Amino acid sequence: MRLKEFAAHLGLSQTTVSRALNGYPEVKESTRLMVQEAATRLGYRPNASARRLATGRAGAVGFVLRGSDEFGPHTTEFIAGLGGRLAEEEIDIVLTTVDTYQDELATYRRAAASKKVDAFILHSPKVKDERAELLLDLNIPFVLHGRTEIGRPHAWLDIDNQGAVERATSHLIDLGHRRIALVNGVRGRTFAEHREAGFRAALAARGIPVDPALMANATFTDEVAFRMAQSMLELRPRPTAFLAGSMMTALGIFRAIRQAGHELGKDVSIIAHDDVFPYLNADNMYPTMSTTRSSIRAAGVRIGELILQLFEGKPAGLIHEIWPVDLVLRQSSGPPV
Repeated sequence: MRLKEFAAHLGLSQTTVSRALNGYPEVKESTRLMVQEAATRLGYRPNASARRLATGRAGAVGFVLRGSDEFGPHTTEFIAGLGGRLAEEEIDIVLTTVDTYQDELATYRRAAASKKVDAFILHSPKVKDERAELLLDLNIPFVLHGRTEIGRPHAWLDIDNQGAVERATSHLIDLGHRRIALVNGVRGRTFAEHREAGFRAALAARGIPVDPALMANATFTDEVAFRMAQSMLELRPRPTAFLAGSMMTALGIFRAIRQAGHELGKDVSIIAHDDVFPYLNADNMYPTMSTTRSSIRAAGVRIGELILQLFEGKPAGLIHEIWPVDLVLRQSSGPPV
């Protein structure tokens, strides 16, 4: 069915139907809903090239990966959620890989000149993120996965990293732990700073001093976490519990605990952050892993929806979401022996 035939079926002009399908704000909500319902019922899909001409959009969203540490399971899950949602609207993801931070900034400048994408998704922000400021200066829409403190309105979605770690730390303290280690993400990233703030707040509330030897920052890999946990377990007194920044980190810590001759959940406890990987299920581990849990795939889906809200004209400064994080207690956390 062509646009002309679809519009005639509805008794509307082609212009009204096109604008209703493309989210123009001047179309009445009742008309927009009626057109969308009819399109779904009749299986009508607008021609992608014609839609791009009508809207002036490229029909694509940009996503930049920098460095080998970003090619991991967290990114895969996030893009799966994001791409699936955008595909429903026939919007593509343009993926660019770069080696350095300066290369990434250059990518955004080229995008502004070429107009090959309509918006970007920014991820793993720093506390003061230069990328967000540059995109604002270039007038390129974006949604930030995380938060940054740049003092300018922008769209973002984040989880309550500080509250999640504060709650998990408090639970371990309630169990009787005093030597608690935090194996965190890369220093300077907002999520890692928020998690450290939650860790410190929980300890301070119980009058427990912070031991810098029990705090580490690195990328979320099994091998790095193994080496860090191995060093911490050689301390005297050693930690009786770990907070792991991801399930990948937890695997490395678990390996170090086992190699040191300790039993997980009895001699040493772990609470890990779980982004809900389908191939790394905390319920299927032995012993089962206690976690703070929030799906990174669901975050990708939601950020795709927030991008669509930007395209429909919603001000970026009104798009702010903080998701609560569940604490799921299983066998890997117990009182110290």
